[in-house]
Amino acid sequence: MTSNIASVRAREILDSRANPTITVEVALESGAGGATAVPSGASTGALEAVELRDGDAKRYRGKGVLKAIANVHDTIAPKVVGMPGDAQRKVDQAMIDLDGTPDKGRLGANAILGVSVAVARAAAAEAGKPLYRYLADGEPTLLPLPLLNILNGGKHAEGSTDFQEFMIAPVGAPTFAEGLRWSVEVYHALERILHEGGRPTTLGDEGGFAPPGLANDGAMDLVVQAITAAGYAPGDQIAIALDPATSELESNGKYELTREGSTLTADELVDLWADWCRRYPIASLEDGMAEEDWDGWRSLNARLGDRMQLVGDDIFVTNVERIREGIRQEAANSVLIKLNQIGTLTETLDAIAEASRAGWTSVISHRSGETEDTTIADLVVATGAGLIKTGAPARGERTAKYNRLLAIEAELGDRARYAGGSALVQSRA
Repeated sequence: MTSNIASVRAREILDSRANPTITVEVALESGAGGATAVPSGASTGALEAVELRDGDAKRYRGKGVLKAIANVHDTIAPKVVGMPGDAQRKVDQAMIDLDGTPDKGRLGANAILGVSVAVARAAAAEAGKPLYRYLADGEPTLLPLPLLNILNGGKHAEGSTDFQEFMIAPVGAPTFAEGLRWSVEVYHALERILHEGGRPTTLGDEGGFAPPGLANDGAMDLVVQAITAAGYAPGDQIAIALDPATSELESNGKYELTREGSTLTADELVDLWADWCRRYPIASLEDGMAEEDWDGWRSLNARLGDRMQLVGDDIFVTNVERIREGIRQEAANSVLIKLNQIGTLTETLDAIAEASRAGWTSVISHRSGETEDTTIADLVVATGAGLIKTGAPARGERTAKYNRLLAIEAELGDRARYAGGSALVQSRA
């Protein structure tokens, strides 16, 4: 039996965008402990759980998290201290009930999530298991296909493309380590191409290059050029994944593409994606339509869902009820999973399970404001989701996740399996 929770402490730390976030440490009566740090998003869906900020303009431009920390100490800790460390679902439900709002707006999803994950880490430590083994149902051996951001735009890199993320996926690699190596080589090839073309190699929030003045399809051409320059076959060895973050572009039912100087209807945007899929080796498209454009999502899925992965982020926000509605409406075939969108580990696991029952894939994801925390690396292996999105192979808050996956692969040894392209919906059709 795991011992009871003895203490819960929270502190304010900085994320990768120099904004405050919260870290939580949980100790059990046995002396075992666990800690986690909560990430933060920039292009956040309107339906996400609430990230509680102080709003004090004299401190961190209003972005401090002292209120969330106070909620951990004054409200959450008195409730969960004394509960068994391995009673994850009961602990999470107790915090949900304490908050009492549909979006965790009273206590803050950042406060609740910090405690939730730290409890799991403490219980794993007491059990003498790494987190991925502790959370797994069975023997976890699957290493994920990474979707690596190499070119940033949108809210992650102002002045670059309209679309937010241009990613590569090493679908043809034999192992995770080799897939990561291939991707790093493409990343550096893109850096060289930009430099030789007289373009700056500035980085966006997630470590991808963010050259100003690029047309959207010009960015795609650069990615294909980089894959080829690194010595790999576009599509067969390294595919492209996109997150245009179209919720940021939608206004009154239309999509404003400033870089293109055009305004598209939903049908015209679907036509654009169909055209790009003919021209480029795209295997995965995230948030191809805005978060409340259900008609657009259904149209997109009817048009392209039988041959590529269509990932819902803002539309589903890691919420079981939203995912169920998407399944009912046949709006997508994959869901992005972000712990801080929903606010507890239990609800995150439930969202992954709901998607899996429908035959959908789940892509475990970081946020643009990250920390060195590696929880999502363990989570993707624990659940066997087979897909992870955690930024460029650069900047410590991103490489921490990749390095953790390398360590897990080494620990598994001959038992390690790499998901590769088989993880994608496209491959299952």
